Amino acid sequence: MSHQQSEDCLVLNIWTPGVNDGGKRPVMVWVHGGGFALGAGDSPVNDGVRLCKRRDVVLVAINHRLNAFGYLHFGNLADAHGAVSNVGQLDIVAALRWVRDNIAAFGGDPGNVMVFGQSGGGSKVAALLAMPSARGLFHRAALESGFGTYTIAREEAQGITQALCAELAIARGDIDALRAVPVDRMLAALQRVTKGDPTQGPGIVADGTVVPHTPFGPDAPPISPDIPLIIGHTATETTVLFPPPNAFMFDWSDLPAALAPKANDPETLIAGFRKLRPDASASDIYFAITTELGMGRNARIAADKHAGLHRAPVFAYLLDWRTPVQGGKLRSPHGLDLPMVFDTVANASGTIGSGGTQAQQLADVMSAAWTNFARHGDPNGPGVPHWPSYALPGRETMVFDLPWAVRADPLGAEQALIEAHIRP
Repeated sequence: MSHQQSEDCLVLNIWTPGVNDGGKRPVMVWVHGGGFALGAGDSPVNDGVRLCKRRDVVLVAINHRLNAFGYLHFGNLADAHGAVSNVGQLDIVAALRWVRDNIAAFGGDPGNVMVFGQSGGGSKVAALLAMPSARGLFHRAALESGFGTYTIAREEAQGITQALCAELAIARGDIDALRAVPVDRMLAALQRVTKGDPTQGPGIVADGTVVPHTPFGPDAPPISPDIPLIIGHTATETTVLFPPPNAFMFDWSDLPAALAPKANDPETLIAGFRKLRPDASASDIYFAITTELGMGRNARIAADKHAGLHRAPVFAYLLDWRTPVQGGKLRSPHGLDLPMVFDTVANASGTIGSGGTQAQQLADVMSAAWTNFARHGDPNGPGVPHWPSYALPGRETMVFDLPWAVRADPLGAEQALIEAHIRP
């Protein structure tokens, strides 16, 4: 794994079972997570050796411009010809064009391309579904714990750019001066502007041109109704997504104040979840509510809207296996799906702990499902239990646990409570 940072970041990592062999294998294009500020395509968890050997696919992992270099939005601060929005997304489109033009030499089929991403990568994939420049460059997609149901408001994004210019003592919108700032100084200034919180930095903006509208807000992307989707998340995403310092030791008296910034009438919301989960601890309830306020609700919105077009299937999943790492306190955390999908359990001891044997059983099924989907637009096939498509009102969902099972709307009661208490 490389630990280098550089503006020379438009690099693809490619794994293939055969070069120039005439193979027409499905191509899986991976868009890494890390929000819009962090990450790279060469993480050990998405190493493609086992996936390509076992499943006969070609894997491409994309690197692209991030944070201030990839997602600054200038709005009316600068001439539109000098400051294009969402250039990190345009990097991904450029990579997909490269795949179209060159992947046959690596044994891949340019007419059978799947894009998939997790967390920020899932949101980037969702944005591709709404981008005219990406149309025709991929044929199926998977959104894992990132769904494109919201984007940064233009005014807010422009405010980040103004604050960065002020921090650098540059006239706001002076593109040439910004381009002259050394990378280290730019990143340090952005760190001060965001107070070290990457979620407060630049991200995808529905600028009206590159990304014409928020991908799944309010409706599904109208230019991609024919793209089959996998959509899902883990059961307790928020055990690792910026939990409060004492979240694992909450008692019942702590919960209302902890949830007050996130939900209306938190006491009633807590009471509703306790009825649904009578054996849960206060911390269990906190992680369930915060996961369902965010990832669960957003996954449901994206799945409902795309399935409602009745043009292409949606396959929904919930990963509910609990990792034993750290004594089991992380439950089913954000990112747990990665070693399962990529079949890299051996590379993920920090995530899996002593649960390698169980995790490998899930990896055998999930990696088969994702590669079946890449091949046919349907996860069903060898090595995968029957996984029905998602449709209203049943919302059939594959719950990945041991044992795995299909359940109708497995979080429907929780989501009804969330909708009654969601803050606008």
